[in-house]
Amino acid sequence: MSNAISVEVIATRILMIRGKRVIIDKDLAKLYEVDTSQLTRQVRRNIDRFPEDFMFQLTKEEFQNLMCQIGISSWGGTRKLPFAFTEQGVAMLSGVLHSKRAVQVNIQIMRAFIQLKRMLLTNADLRRKIEEIERKYDKQFAIVFQAIKQLLEPPAVKEKKIIGFRISK
Repeated sequence: MSNAISVEVIATRILMIRGKRVIIDKDLAKLYEVDTSQLTRQVRRNIDRFPEDFMFQLTKEEFQNLMCQIGISSWGGTRKLPFAFTEQGVAMLSGVLHSKRAVQVNIQIMRAFIQLKRMLLTNADLRRKIEEIERKYDKQFAIVFQAIKQLLEPPAVKEKKIIGFRISK
């Protein structure tokens, strides 16, 4: 592939919508070097290959939220709500778009999805280990903190005995 696309570039295009990692049709069209209308036309011609867990169209609210996150100027002239493709939907696109570029881009996109999954698993493992350490050491440090608090409290004031005579008025 002469215009190799790095996995990192593709990973920046992966968004989380409806709890799924997806890539928007406009971003896929750029990666495949086709017009968004051409990509969506091919998808509509083969709509039976794209069930809802492979591809879905954004709602107006989701689209508004997306525009706020990415920047309104980059979405100028959009008349239709965009499609979001899951990992399986992207894989199906290589069968719909008949070009060597589509196959090569799909390979890179699959690598990006896999790399993202590995990173998320690594972060989850790290978080779990930190929580285990905190639970383990909280009990040990509780005694230390309790001792420090006792040292910081002022000593109880005892009433001083008055030595000598009191003069009463």
